[in-house]
Amino acid sequence: MPKVYVSVTCLLILVAILGCRDEGYEKKKDTKETMVSTRITALPKTIISPKDNPPSPEKEELGKLLFFDPILSGNKDVACATCHHPSTGYAEFLDLSIGPNAEGLGSRRKFKTDHDIPLVKRNAQTVINTAFNGINASHKYDPENATMFWDDRAKSLEKQALEPIKAFEEMRGHGYTEEEILDEVVDRLKAIPEYEKLFEAAFGEVSITIENMAKAIAAFERTLVTNNSRFDKYMRGDDEAILISEKEGFELFKKVGCVNCHNGPMFSDYKMHVLGAPENNKLGYIDAGFKDTFAFRTPTLRNLRFTAPYMHNGSLPNLQRVLEFYEDISNGKVRNTNVPKEKFDPFVRELELSVKEMSLIISFLNTLNDDSFSKEIPEAVPSDLSVGGNIE
Repeated sequence: MPKVYVSVTCLLILVAILGCRDEGYEKKKDTKETMVSTRITALPKTIISPKDNPPSPEKEELGKLLFFDPILSGNKDVACATCHHPSTGYAEFLDLSIGPNAEGLGSRRKFKTDHDIPLVKRNAQTVINTAFNGINASHKYDPENATMFWDDRAKSLEKQALEPIKAFEEMRGHGYTEEEILDEVVDRLKAIPEYEKLFEAAFGEVSITIENMAKAIAAFERTLVTNNSRFDKYMRGDDEAILISEKEGFELFKKVGCVNCHNGPMFSDYKMHVLGAPENNKLGYIDAGFKDTFAFRTPTLRNLRFTAPYMHNGSLPNLQRVLEFYEDISNGKVRNTNVPKEKFDPFVRELELSVKEMSLIISFLNTLNDDSFSKEIPEAVPSDLSVGGNIE
């Protein structure tokens, strides 16, 4: 009888210990899952502009003409719209963009026979909704310090607008140095009477400067907003805006861990993460990303229908391949020999993604598409050059 009593006591103690261990494990797991804010909300219905660049119809119209005018490029053959055209969602269907000394639009764009200009280093991100870059789940963001580019090398749309003009492979081409090109473009604009009138209307005086040129382009880009997708309507209370299968996909998106990096109203934490995406062999060299760490900024998941192919170098052609890539790296499979799995972002190890869940997640991602952005193209630009550059 005493032996039985001791055995039962030991059993009860053992159960209690295991119960405490399980409880502690759950608490630890819960703490881990709540280390990052993963709240998702609809996009705001209004945008915030920098204090020194308030919007106006005149400024936005000037910025639009500049955006489509190839006079901003060294050889007058490339415009901002060449790689960010409204017909392709202000992005393009190319893995790596093609800049000067080329012709055609999107997937039809080709270099001319005699060229020594390299491909653009990275995939062209859409301009749509860049007005919200840096926004968090509480709808707070600073447009004067908003993160731009895959490697966060510029802050604000105003600073971003000038970088492609200075880049050899994007717009500058041959004939001018990086230090010369902006002054050259300003001199060209000053020589066109219509631009003098447009700048005066936008800024209150004839002030064609590098700074005002950037402000006008940024003001136009802030008009390119899609904040009324089916998902936005759903998050604002319209339960019928998305299908049951899409709601299931949304829950899976959160459950498997995608939400750890793709959160907030833009589905981006705007942070750098190391994933080890496959290299694009067309580039001809290794792109080591942010500060040579192979990290790249989390892109938005909005309007993915217009932004294929995906990843920083366009190496993955469709969403199915993207999810398969995430499944691979979550299981420790290396897809880029320059990035060992030990360097993978910690969030990657928390992903729990399987093939059977992918179709539902993709169906949810489609609720983030919104084609209500302006597709209007100017009939002409003040320079009388080809609208959008050499894209025919």
